[in-house]
Amino acid sequence: MRELKILAVVVALTLITYWGVEPFAHSQMHPHVHPADYNFAKADKESSEKSVKEASAALDEANKNKDAKKIHSATVALEEVKAVEKTKNDFWASIQPSIDAKGNAVAGEALVTANCTACHSIKSKGFPEVMDHASAAAAYGVTPPDLGSAGKLYSKEYLSAFINDPAKASDVSHKFVDGRAHPMPGYSWMQPQEIADMVAYLQSIAPKEMSNKEVFTDACQRCHSIKYADMKKGTMAAFTPNDNIKDYMGKLPPDLSQYIKSRGHEYLETFINNPQKHLEGTAMPRVGLTEESQAQVVTYLEEVGDTSKAQREELGPKFLIYMVIFAIFAFLWKGSKWREVH
Repeated sequence: MRELKILAVVVALTLITYWGVEPFAHSQMHPHVHPADYNFAKADKESSEKSVKEASAALDEANKNKDAKKIHSATVALEEVKAVEKTKNDFWASIQPSIDAKGNAVAGEALVTANCTACHSIKSKGFPEVMDHASAAAAYGVTPPDLGSAGKLYSKEYLSAFINDPAKASDVSHKFVDGRAHPMPGYSWMQPQEIADMVAYLQSIAPKEMSNKEVFTDACQRCHSIKYADMKKGTMAAFTPNDNIKDYMGKLPPDLSQYIKSRGHEYLETFINNPQKHLEGTAMPRVGLTEESQAQVVTYLEEVGDTSKAQREELGPKFLIYMVIFAIFAFLWKGSKWREVH
């Protein structure tokens, strides 16, 4: 009986640690954020409303305490977040006609060729890179992506928004102030139908299937490297040289070799979907991937950074079964020995 009581205490402490202490510690290091939302217009609306609500609560608290200095700063902060809310809502409203329009891929080809190939490559259609990565990074701050897979990686909604205004679509308007401009110009001067045509063309030339590595390469490798992966997978240097990407982003983007272990699956999902959820004011843009493409990126990070995951998952149930059988035999053996003593 004493052993059963000890076992019960051990099990209770283990469960408390696993479901109580560990989740609490994790929540302190990585505060909970809303799940990934691939409807970016809706996500921006909700985040703006949350900011306004928090700013309003801060102003109410300042008024309650009758602190003139805090009332002033809270009032200014509330005005700022309301202005941001209006800007975001107006932006997505202006995109809707392009989203609703039925694109013409033939017309879009002419528009993309005339407006995009001066900076972007489309290798699958015979448009090579205009310059090498180092020269492109020196000119733009970051290496422009090849557009051959854009129609696969991104939704019509996000592509329409990005063509219209890259900074607002990728949620980094805060970075481009005081005369700083996004390296890609916005095409808000275009008619909604023209933007719809460009998107239709990009979707028409996109591959139907892409490997996890191909998705990572096209979506992430312009800025991020993978230097410490399983050697069977090979290492991958970022396309943009370190000095250029550091100047462009403000700091050197991290190597992603072990991010699946250091950050975890859930963190990566929400961070890639919108980095502002975890690091408000960060220079990393919202990547804008579809749910399928983002899942492929995270899966690839698992493939290169956690190669033993499948083995662990396979071994886990076997180990638990062994422990149960061992515990039963140990209990029976102990009982038989103590019977001899008594």
